[in-house]
Amino acid sequence: MDTPYREPPVSTGTPLIEMRGIERTYVMGDNLVHALRGVDLTIAAGSSIAIMGTSGSGKSTMMNIMGCLDQPTGGSYLLNGKDVARLSRTQLADVRGRMIGFVFQSFNLLSRTSALENVEMPLMYQGIPGRERHRRALGALEAVNLADRADHHSSQLSGGQQQRVAIARALVGEAPIIMADEPTGNLDTRTSFEVMAILQGLVDQGKTIILVTHEADIAAYASRVVTLRDGLIIDDRTQTPVKAEVAA
Repeated sequence: MDTPYREPPVSTGTPLIEMRGIERTYVMGDNLVHALRGVDLTIAAGSSIAIMGTSGSGKSTMMNIMGCLDQPTGGSYLLNGKDVARLSRTQLADVRGRMIGFVFQSFNLLSRTSALENVEMPLMYQGIPGRERHRRALGALEAVNLADRADHHSSQLSGGQQQRVAIARALVGEAPIIMADEPTGNLDTRTSFEVMAILQGLVDQGKTIILVTHEADIAAYASRVVTLRDGLIIDDRTQTPVKAEVAA
């Protein structure tokens, strides 16, 4: 029987993600596709980083590996000091539940389920009792200013509200890492600012925010920008992030 994954405490500023020589090759028919070609990347806890690149650059593959959704075909990946390759499937699932919260462009909410129930869902998989699930889910909705919409179905919410529910769902497991894949792709400009303001606030609270985006104006909200092309990092720079503010 697999032993549960038990991560050591996460300290702000320490290496949380360490990738060394990461390669990912796919077989497509008679061809080999080299999605990543020996990537080195270290991310400190409590930082915000945007991973940029055009379609086919390897940025989604990198996120899938960092999020323990896929395994590299070469190189090593340490998550909070733990060699991910040594974890079983059960332990990897436990890592995803405890260490990483995911936010996607398409929200991925159940339309006929309330906002509160959508947020509670990750806790159900962790076996958290109902009363505690309810308390933590309501607290996560309060954190994104949606407690007054807790009983509304997803279909009754605007796009921006649905994305805030998705962020609350990512937060409810108290994971130290939030991975957001094109989180503003389906939102208008004002609502995008609101979502980025929430994500920046999470950095202030010590969360590590990893944005996958092809939009330079969204990457501007991160303190570091890594650009991929053809499976290689071609640029890695720090910057003063733009402060997300919504015009009145």
